[in-house]
Amino acid sequence: MTPQLAIHVVSDALLAAFFIAAPLLLISFVLGIVINIIQIATSLQDQVFSTVPRLTACLGGFLFLMPWMLNRASGYAMSVMHDLAKFAH
Repeated sequence: MTPQLAIHVVSDALLAAFFIAAPLLLISFVLGIVINIIQIATSLQDQVFSTVPRLTACLGGFLFLMPWMLNRASGYAMSVMHDLAKFAH
């Protein structure tokens, strides 16, 4: 395996992990900003008010996006298995 091929494999793995995790991180980030704005406006500093909606939204997003995430992960795994002979050299 050449160094360029190893870099390509690692970069593909990192990009796949990023694109799989990015929607859930974006959901959590946006909801966190909204909740913090609401907390600032109402002077409500309760930890439960900031944690429970974020966890609920992440769970809902995970359940909604799970088929897409599994499709993306299995597509990456299939591409790695398809190029396995190239990695053995």
